[in-house]
Amino acid sequence: MNKAELRREYLDRRQALVADEVAHRSQAIAQRFLDFLIQTDLATKPLLIHTFLPIRRQHEVDTWLIINSIWKQFPQITLAISVTDIAANQLTHYPLYPDTRLQENRWGIPEPVDVTQKSAIDSHQIDLVLVPLLVFDTQGHRVGYGGGYYDRFLASCRPDCLKVGLSFFDPIEAIDAIEVTDIRLDTCITPRQLFSFK
Repeated sequence: MNKAELRREYLDRRQALVADEVAHRSQAIAQRFLDFLIQTDLATKPLLIHTFLPIRRQHEVDTWLIINSIWKQFPQITLAISVTDIAANQLTHYPLYPDTRLQENRWGIPEPVDVTQKSAIDSHQIDLVLVPLLVFDTQGHRVGYGGGYYDRFLASCRPDCLKVGLSFFDPIEAIDAIEVTDIRLDTCITPRQLFSFK
């Protein structure tokens, strides 16, 4: 299947998950990610982690489970999220705090309000990115929604920035027609397993 076909299939598969299954799988992914931070000693470092916020209507992984755990357990870790700049065709990044006010954009993505250019975060400051996806393969390639926002964002990060995908489903063998602009994941976490591509 090509990327468009994979996108349709995995959108359908995710939409078919009932709310309890989304919650159960999200909890398993969150625990695996927190275990990953601890086992790699990343939890002891003053990291800046960029996360996506879940689009509820798309049945995305509930990253709030990770966010709230980090706020409670790892005060040395700072979190960032993005605002989608349609005119510039890119993401702009801002800090996420417990009192950050959010509103949904046209796609249902929660974004911070009351942001200023002064509070924007340069992508080179980010140490780890939690990457949304629909499907990934055994080489660490991913298919997202097709806008290319995350590939452009990841390309602007430092070479040592960790790119960690979160997926409800296991990998497929290979995604066809990989392009030079497609950025590979370093790791992907599913409810059952952590896959490493480094």
